[in-house]
Amino acid sequence: MKWKGRRKSDNLDDRRGMSSKGKLVAGGGVIGIIVILLQIFGGETGQAVAPILNEFNKGQQTEQVRERELTAKEKELGDFMATVLADTEDVWNQVFIENNLGDYEEPEMILFTEAVQTACGSATSATGPFYCPADKNVYMDLAFFNELYTRFGAKKGDFAMAYVTAHEVGHHVQTLLGTSPKVRQAQKGMNQTEANKLSVALELQADFYAGLWAHYNQEYLEQGDIEEALSAANAVGDDAIQKRMQGHVNPDSFTHGTSQQRIDWFLKGYQSGELKQHDTFSALLR
Repeated sequence: MKWKGRRKSDNLDDRRGMSSKGKLVAGGGVIGIIVILLQIFGGETGQAVAPILNEFNKGQQTEQVRERELTAKEKELGDFMATVLADTEDVWNQVFIENNLGDYEEPEMILFTEAVQTACGSATSATGPFYCPADKNVYMDLAFFNELYTRFGAKKGDFAMAYVTAHEVGHHVQTLLGTSPKVRQAQKGMNQTEANKLSVALELQADFYAGLWAHYNQEYLEQGDIEEALSAANAVGDDAIQKRMQGHVNPDSFTHGTSQQRIDWFLKGYQSGELKQHDTFSALLR
């Protein structure tokens, strides 16, 4: 991706190299494994994971303390993330104007190391990248991408990171448009299998939005970028993760969609460039 020398977002808060004073019990063990299985890449921690984390973190307070200076490589990675975030701002401001959706409210991105305190509760790097609707922020421990490449087999490249970022910003768009609140409300009256279907539709729509962002951002793409995004989408499909983690697949427990579904909806957004084609719910639930 062509990114060096371009505008960087002012909405990035880089907390890497800081530690949290206070007890964070969700950092590993059973809770960490549960979070990985349920939430790795793409969920809205605010609704799905926060109740678990808050139960284990009642009364806990954390304070971010700078422990070390970032390396040159880490600083460059932060610049890259700030540039990608700026690209999402430019694209979604334009899309909102073109579709008469009012003003686009830009989210903040928090880069952290190991643990972070959010309006949705305490979270750790085991959560994976996530969006918190309570404070409308995107949270990322960039160590996740090492897992994505080495453990889950995604093709290594900067555009895989851009895709993940665009997906999480897609959840922010869903919050602004009222989609996420409607889904969460509807799920309250459903059994788990039916509620999961709505979660899948929500996640695939975020993949569509990531593809739509890539469509609008084509002038900065390089050869192989889309392949990197598709490789990441393939790696984090529910079926791929379940096969790797437990050796078998249970479609009724899917919350994010299969690898093929994630690829297909990203490509639909990328190839169409039309916001009006974002209805994953009708496509999946009819």
